[in-house]
Amino acid sequence: MTKSVNGHQIIQVFEEFSPKKLAMEGDPVGLHIGTLRKPIKKVMIALDVLDAVADEAISKGIDLIIAHHPLIYRPLKRLITDEPGGRLIEKLIKNDIAVYTAHTNLDVAEGGVNDLLAEALGLINPAVLVPTSEQRLKKLAVFVPEENAGEMYEALGKAGAGSIGDYSHCTFTSAGTGRFLPGEEANPHIGKPGELEIVDEVKIETVFPEHLETRVVSAMLKTHPYEEPAFDLYPLAVKGQELGLGRVGELPREMSLEEFAAYVKEAFQVDGVRVVGNLDDRIKKVAVLGGDGNKYFAKAKMSGADVYVTGDFYYHTAHDALNMGLNVVDPGHHIEQIMKQGIARKMQELCSGRGYDVEFTASSLRTDPFIFM
Repeated sequence: MTKSVNGHQIIQVFEEFSPKKLAMEGDPVGLHIGTLRKPIKKVMIALDVLDAVADEAISKGIDLIIAHHPLIYRPLKRLITDEPGGRLIEKLIKNDIAVYTAHTNLDVAEGGVNDLLAEALGLINPAVLVPTSEQRLKKLAVFVPEENAGEMYEALGKAGAGSIGDYSHCTFTSAGTGRFLPGEEANPHIGKPGELEIVDEVKIETVFPEHLETRVVSAMLKTHPYEEPAFDLYPLAVKGQELGLGRVGELPREMSLEEFAAYVKEAFQVDGVRVVGNLDDRIKKVAVLGGDGNKYFAKAKMSGADVYVTGDFYYHTAHDALNMGLNVVDPGHHIEQIMKQGIARKMQELCSGRGYDVEFTASSLRTDPFIFM
């Protein structure tokens, strides 16, 4: 059975894997236009929010656009509705279409833009290229009657707790005795008001990334049979998963730079690529970073990559890369459009798993301003 959902619930699901705190300092992520306090039936995932994209959203009956590139990048000093920027915002507001932006936080996020790019290139065991943050971990310890332990294990695991590497539902359980005295106004699951109750209980301990706290605690409270569950929640000093921009990994097979350039062109379905380097060089280890990756080319070289795949590469930066022996393939900034289908698919799966009655679609428009002749 499906249930209706509002904008806040949709974004809560989205921010569980792409929280705003992952964004680079000053990056204008979050809600840009409209309100999330409304029912949402249709969501469109877009790379850019342009006039044609707004028209597409209107024609599809879209309630919310989740975009990668910010619609409002700098503070507005005025909003004139007969100018292009103002006309676009007016159109969105008049058609009650909210716009939410996830920029560098979606670049950094696990399963976000850079992971999708690495996947398209078939990179094996991709690692973070430019570390920007570390996923902080928390531990939940909850005390529950033995008879309810199985249900609690399942609920916590389903909420994302206990995921360690390739393993899920990881917990530790210890047995003990719980004692409590229900007050006269209490409605206890076990025992009677005014009588001391002694219960065989288990302590279930599990870890989870900090950004899942709301989801994990909610699942625990919903599953627990007691009116007033006893639980502990605390941060861990254990190092969490490293997060950051770009990915670096190895190709399934070695190839020449010339062959690799054609491989990139096919992988990202672009009309052409720019190449820096010797076309006969052998390519095995690849660094990839979506968008403008100019300032990270030295990181790519330090990673041991044979080639760096990124967009908007500058003329003088290309000379610097040549001088340090780093090959570069530039398929353009627009390859980030891979996020449209990837995020639409991911959000549909996550929301369907919760029974939300909402449809996700990817914008079908090509928003690359460049044409290869």
